[in-house]
Amino acid sequence: MEPSTIREGYLVKKGTVLNSWKVVWVVLADDGIEFYKKKTDSNPKGMIPLKGATLTSPCQDFNKRMFVFKVSTAKKQDHFFQATHLEERELWVKDIKRAITCLQGGKRFARKSTRRSIRLPETVNLSELYVLMKDQDSGIKEMKVEKDKKLFSHCFTGNTVIDWLISEGKVRNRAEGVMLATGLLNEGFLQPAGEISKEAAEGGAESVLLDQHDALYYFADSGFYCEGYSSDEDVIVKEEFRGAIVKQGCLLKQGHRRKNWKVRKFILRDDPAYIHYYDPAKGEDDPLGSIHLRGSVVTAVDYVPDAKRHEVEGNLFEIITSEEVHYYLQAATSEERNEWIKAVQAVAKSGK
Repeated sequence: MEPSTIREGYLVKKGTVLNSWKVVWVVLADDGIEFYKKKTDSNPKGMIPLKGATLTSPCQDFNKRMFVFKVSTAKKQDHFFQATHLEERELWVKDIKRAITCLQGGKRFARKSTRRSIRLPETVNLSELYVLMKDQDSGIKEMKVEKDKKLFSHCFTGNTVIDWLISEGKVRNRAEGVMLATGLLNEGFLQPAGEISKEAAEGGAESVLLDQHDALYYFADSGFYCEGYSSDEDVIVKEEFRGAIVKQGCLLKQGHRRKNWKVRKFILRDDPAYIHYYDPAKGEDDPLGSIHLRGSVVTAVDYVPDAKRHEVEGNLFEIITSEEVHYYLQAATSEERNEWIKAVQAVAKSGK
């Protein structure tokens, strides 16, 4: 019986020979992981057998790379993958772990809800807790903080995290709160911002979240942004980065000059309405470009005028800005295309 496909999509993978990070199309089957140079390729670049494999997430072998997980084969070969955001990593990790477990038990892959245990007084589902913490009405309130000649946006303090956990009945006291919050930090749900919290996170064998008013943190997939300024100058903050993140992920984008197609990571923000795109293999320090969405129109299209038919097929959509600049993008599935179109339309109407 042919292996069934469980999940597929773009991930960034570390090379085994040159150690460079490149975007690949990854297909998870019930017995292994195949990765391709392009989605349209018929032959994979490689295959990772899952029988006897182990998975490590989060993988903290690379300080400057977030959302990395490691698959180690039975022959002790390590393969490193990087997702574009936290939710995406969690989905891949959950399905890969389930596939490995099914192989060990001689069972077919079947989706079911799972609970994650960490070293805490009780069993806690960190993914569900993270969603509650981010709730706009009842969760932790993000704020802007000026500290050490820097302006931090979309962040919060360590003691605020502990206060929230106690007020919501998730822990009985501050000591338990620190343990639970540290679990969130070590799993990558929370990230340190500023020197104090970074020193605590990187100083020992295991990260520790500080229950302090001057220790800053942020949600891993929030709109966090930090900008420095001098005492003799006005505060400099790039307006387009201030908005909260609405959606993010990898899409194929057509270049304006060469008309070639490349995988880019897109981050959609509202208020102000911008979408930034990055080279997913290089991180989010410097965007390759941005699209101001105020007054833009986004629609599904069947083809791209300047593209050859064999280059891209299906799941295409187009963004036309108020200045009549056309951007052509391709999603991995029709469902993903519809999600992006709805999200961009909403931001274009409501954002400034």
